[in-house]
Amino acid sequence: MLVLAVFFLAVWALYPSRSTESAVVEAMADFVAVTDAAAEDGYDDYLNRHANAERPGETIRIEGEHYAELDGDGFEVADGYEGLKGRAVLTPESGTISWNVRVGKPGLYNVRIHYYPMEGKSSAIEREFRIDREVPFEGADLLLFDRIWDNLHDEIRRDNRGNDLRPRQVEKPSWQLAPFADGEGRYDEPYSFYFESGDQVVSLTALREPMAIDYIELYQEPELKSYDELKREYEANGIAPVKDQYLVIQAEDAVRKSSPTLYPVSDRSSPTVVPYHVSKIRVNTIGGLNWKLPGQWIEWEFEVEEDGLYQIALKRKQDQLRGVYATRNITIDGQYPFREMKRMRFNFDMDWKVDVLGGEEPYLFHLTKGKHRLRMTVSLGELAPLIRTIESSVLQLNEMYRKILMITSNAPDPYRDYQLDKRIPDMIDVFREQAETIQSVADYLEQSTGERSDKVAVLHTMVRQLNEMAAKPETVAGRLNAFKVNVGGLGTWILTVREQPLTLDYLVVSSPDRELPRAEATLFEEVKHELGAYIASYTEDYDSIGSTEEKGRSVTVWVTTGRDQAQVLKALIDDTFTPESNISVHLRLVPGNILLPATLAGEGPDVALQIGEDVPVNFAMRSAAADLTAFPDYEEVASRFRDSALVPYKYNGGVYALPEQQTFPMLFYRKDILEELELAPPKTWQDIYNMISVLQKHNMEFFLPLESSANNVTLVPNATFAMLLYQNGGEFYRDGGKRSALDSEVSMDVFKRWTQFYTNYKFPLQADFPNRFRTGEMPIGIADYTTYNMLTVLAPEIKGLWDFTVVPGTVREDGSVSHEVASHTTAVMMLENADDKEAAWAFMKWWTDKDTQIAYGREMEGLMGEAARYPTANIEALAELPWPVKDYTNLESQWQWVRGIPQVPGGYFTGRHLDNAFRRVVNGNENPREALSDYILYIDDEIEIKRKEFNLLNEPGG
Repeated sequence: MLVLAVFFLAVWALYPSRSTESAVVEAMADFVAVTDAAAEDGYDDYLNRHANAERPGETIRIEGEHYAELDGDGFEVADGYEGLKGRAVLTPESGTISWNVRVGKPGLYNVRIHYYPMEGKSSAIEREFRIDREVPFEGADLLLFDRIWDNLHDEIRRDNRGNDLRPRQVEKPSWQLAPFADGEGRYDEPYSFYFESGDQVVSLTALREPMAIDYIELYQEPELKSYDELKREYEANGIAPVKDQYLVIQAEDAVRKSSPTLYPVSDRSSPTVVPYHVSKIRVNTIGGLNWKLPGQWIEWEFEVEEDGLYQIALKRKQDQLRGVYATRNITIDGQYPFREMKRMRFNFDMDWKVDVLGGEEPYLFHLTKGKHRLRMTVSLGELAPLIRTIESSVLQLNEMYRKILMITSNAPDPYRDYQLDKRIPDMIDVFREQAETIQSVADYLEQSTGERSDKVAVLHTMVRQLNEMAAKPETVAGRLNAFKVNVGGLGTWILTVREQPLTLDYLVVSSPDRELPRAEATLFEEVKHELGAYIASYTEDYDSIGSTEEKGRSVTVWVTTGRDQAQVLKALIDDTFTPESNISVHLRLVPGNILLPATLAGEGPDVALQIGEDVPVNFAMRSAAADLTAFPDYEEVASRFRDSALVPYKYNGGVYALPEQQTFPMLFYRKDILEELELAPPKTWQDIYNMISVLQKHNMEFFLPLESSANNVTLVPNATFAMLLYQNGGEFYRDGGKRSALDSEVSMDVFKRWTQFYTNYKFPLQADFPNRFRTGEMPIGIADYTTYNMLTVLAPEIKGLWDFTVVPGTVREDGSVSHEVASHTTAVMMLENADDKEAAWAFMKWWTDKDTQIAYGREMEGLMGEAARYPTANIEALAELPWPVKDYTNLESQWQWVRGIPQVPGGYFTGRHLDNAFRRVVNGNENPREALSDYILYIDDEIEIKRKEFNLLNEPGG
């Protein structure tokens, strides 16, 4: 009986329901965005001011080469550029170009541009648009234009372990026609611009990347018909559905994408994905978490055999947005077939589903015989006005938070009634208005999705607190911390909801009479899949990164970062290093702490990547690292870096590593808040002292970096102390690294000034700078320049409201200002016991080369987004990474002032005891000079002990 039961169960499992899900458009009225009425420079206000303007039907073309004025160098007119019939103007990555335009009828016009993405730094093209020298509204100051990407090879390659390799993405530029639209996707339609009648001047200012311009047009976006209207036209014109047509397009075979992040990916969640393997990596899907930002698009090409009406289905998975939905707009051959294609919703489901566009009554698309292109673009759809509303609420609530903070400080007295409702007359009104606004967003979201999820819980929590604070204003001071957390939660809500991930396995273009494939796996398939994966977990080697080929000479390389970084590196090795050098590379992913014991055991690699700056000298003392100055072309290779990046790797006359990454501090500031307080970014430390009183008067703070053992295990010398020390002519070591130089008068004075920021001025010992910068509590501070990447991605609500520049300096005797700072680096090191040192050196030269560093940096940013922008130590490579021109100029200005901190035997005590001395002064109220002097004795003793241990007493220092 048991056997029969299992048999019938298996038979039933093999024939599950073949029902398909559907992507449908909900018939709900659009939410009307509620934004700050005081935001006079916003697009909503701009449209309101021109609400009664006409929309003239004429199209006005402005030829690119017929410009009226140029501001900057590098502009050029080219004939027949990249296959264009006619002339175009080539515009560089900086400067302004202007045209005269004569408008016959005043009114609102859309604007579009016919452009070619010239070779640049592989990032989106950015331009600022002006009409008669004025930016018409906020948003026109940052217009984005896409580059075009595709796989480097048509076929998916495999390594020698049988795993598919992720296809490398390369640019495939072509002429594009794109409207001026919101790059963040907050508006469904392209921007509308108001033009007066008569002669006017339009200008484009380059912010990032070069582009060729054929023409710019003022035009009107056509009104789209609904599907019902189009269906009646089909019937009237006798256009009928085709019969017995069935075409499957594998989603990973996309021909064009808007971003290098949209590479094909592997999915092993179900045995129904195509292609499939139980244990090997198969590149079989596209999208997922990489395809989530508004404006990102993927395009497929297909060919149909006859004219007629077709249905389109997608095998998709949307398993990320519970309580919300992913939205895509779909064009065929560059046009929306009908209105509903602007907003196709894909609801949450943990499993793969086959969605027929249109649902139970599928939409039918009129396709002519031949090739067609289908493009799917991430869109916010109905969510766009909700996000604009919450963005406005966050800005207004943060502003109210700062007003309250100015009265109560960030540690209010729980027993004091601050009478905030009297001192801030509009406080209660703002709380009530924002509670009502946020409640309306939550209600709309619940109604449109039909469920109450974690996506609306954040909104309800904020509403509840605002209503309670409006009803009991005397409790506001006591709730201030919770209020800040909840407003931060709204900022996170914006980030979460604007991300719209969707994974695709394949697309089906078929006649309505054909049955669609099932997406769900049968029970038998699931069991087989899980058992196979379990067995493979014992047989597959997941630590080694597979090689595509073996050569005679080889190098073993260890990398300690993630698998994504290792895969990118391996792809670059296989693409360029191995074919050019005839040297194969055995790449291995290892834990960071395994290098020393493995080397001591004689099992170490030839080359170690991405190691801390304290490691090479540590190995060199033990004769375990190779001296790179022994190679005849060392000086040529060293010229790729600033001297400051090599300082930590110099020891006993040799150099024992090459720098990979180099980071250093910069000054970050909120432009809006400093303007509100009538302050300018400080140029010197005296400016900071002058600024502190103004900030503290408003209960705001200045941030200085302070390491702790939690975020800095090796405790490198503090960035602020090092900055002040170098700016005042001090050093960390004397006598060639034999003794600490911190007992100098300069050092003692600098140490006293550093500690006074915390004893006299009460700077915080711990602070989450990015979040406090976001809320405005810390509108200015000094932080590692990679904070820029974090703020760009994680704080979209303050985009355009902040900037960064060189750190404050110290005025020298000759009147000049020193802006010196210390840097922190990571390195690539060759081990002394490397089998083939020439091969290892060839690899190190290739890895630190400009082209490799650029390729790796762009790949990592493509893979993980702007937050992963690579801080390369190669001077030329950093200039080629996709920084906006203005921001790179600031970065370069600071980089010229960077100094490296030497590594010496026993030097690890310097940062540790500098921090100990600091804590004794700040926490124990000790005299700064006495505290530092005590710990300098420990530092000198440790240096002497280490020099004795390694027989270095009579040798020159590191």
